[in-house]
Amino acid sequence: MLDTLSEPAIVAWIGLAGGVVLGLAARIGRFCTLGALEDLFYGDSSERVRMWGIAIGLSIAGSFAAQALGWIDLTNSIYLSAAWNPWASVAGGLTFGYGMALAGNCGYGALARLGGGDIRAFIIVLVMGIFAYMTIAGPLAYMRIWIFEGGSAAPTPPSIAFALSDQLGLSLTWVGMGLGFCIFALAAVRRPFWQHLKTMFWGGLVAGAIVSGWIGTQWIATHGFEELPVVTHTFSAPIGESLIYLMSASGNSVSFATGSVLGVLIGAFLGSIFKGHFRWEACDDARELRRQIFGAALMGVGSVLALGCSVGQGLSAFSTLAYGAPVTLICIMIGAAIGLRQLIQGFHQID
Repeated sequence: MLDTLSEPAIVAWIGLAGGVVLGLAARIGRFCTLGALEDLFYGDSSERVRMWGIAIGLSIAGSFAAQALGWIDLTNSIYLSAAWNPWASVAGGLTFGYGMALAGNCGYGALARLGGGDIRAFIIVLVMGIFAYMTIAGPLAYMRIWIFEGGSAAPTPPSIAFALSDQLGLSLTWVGMGLGFCIFALAAVRRPFWQHLKTMFWGGLVAGAIVSGWIGTQWIATHGFEELPVVTHTFSAPIGESLIYLMSASGNSVSFATGSVLGVLIGAFLGSIFKGHFRWEACDDARELRRQIFGAALMGVGSVLALGCSVGQGLSAFSTLAYGAPVTLICIMIGAAIGLRQLIQGFHQID
């Protein structure tokens, strides 16, 4: 394979394959961060939150099983190779969650809606990607570095599994897989839930997409000649990276990120066609559009501060049991709860 395709092209295909699965999960399986929280807070249903729990638990178990087999070195991931700043996780998670509620979608959800013909989601994707890169390397980067950067890496990777393994003298594999299966069991414990095999199916496929990203990019990093990062799916900076590629393809190369973003769009399009849900939609209310643009900007900033979005932290970082993953995910939920209360119960109006 390395003889016929460039290494960036291979990782882009790996990202695209996983992205298609995630796009199908969003449109057919109804795998959605904000939708799950809306169901939990206002719909008296925990099914989609449990789908998230299944995806998280299986992605953890799968990642640590792959680590035991030598297919992944999780310490190469960005989540375990850099020092953890808890304040950045809290601020970024709250900002992202609140922006997600205002925008009506996270970055992944916006891509899935765009694949189904929602032009409003196109605006969200553009604004989020631009503000993410403004926070990474643009004008907002100075403030980010001044407030949140600094500190040295810990002697052990900033991971719950690594810390427990070191402190208790237990096998890293069994600690990681054990915690993953515990989360899975908690998500699937209710007997009626087992009747919803579709929920189990899509949660498992989402976990497979996350783990396959780690395995595929690790294989290229190990056997290839280019210094490519070991990554998996996230939808904050990759949206901005994809926009940059669209504007500079002749002097740039594809990546896992561009493949992943395109894959979600393709999977969402196929899923919407399968379900008969594809239709062009636009925004009829200027006030609604302003709210969505403001929310998208907050998501772009928050995702960079937290080092990931609801998928990047809630699944990919969680699969490594990074310290920041549960903190960020909880803060995303709190921020989303505040934003949903604002929109549904109307204690304040964004104009």
